[in-house]
Amino acid sequence: MNFKMVHENYNVSNLETSLKFYEEALGLYEARRIENENFTIVYVKNETGDFELELTQLNDHPQKYDLGECEFHLAFVTDDYEGAYKKHSEMGCICFENKEMGIYFIEDPDGYWLEIIPAKK
Repeated sequence: MNFKMVHENYNVSNLETSLKFYEEALGLYEARRIENENFTIVYVKNETGDFELELTQLNDHPQKYDLGECEFHLAFVTDDYEGAYKKHSEMGCICFENKEMGIYFIEDPDGYWLEIIPAKK
C-alpha cells in the first residue's frame, strides 16, 4: 500500500490577502477553486511539483484563527536562498532565523510559519 501527499490545508481569514502573499512570497498561483454558500477553497501550487496548498476561507469566520503555539510549518526549498531572503526581508515577513542551521521562517497574514531552506549543493 502506497500513499502520496497531495495537499495541506490552511484556513485563512482573508482569501485575497493570502493569495497575494503566497504569490508574492513563494510564487504560488491558483490552480483551482471550489465555492459554495459556506466557504471558498483555493488550491495554490507552482511548477516544481504536484503538491498543493489548500487555502480555505469559511464565510462565517472572518477573524484570524487561533494557531496555538504554532508548532507546525510547511517547508520550501529554494535555489536562490540569498535572493529569497532579500525579498522576504523587504516584505517584512521573516519571523525567525536559525543561522546555525542556515534556514529562516516567514509568516503569512494569518500567522502560519513557512520554512525556507537552501537547496543542497
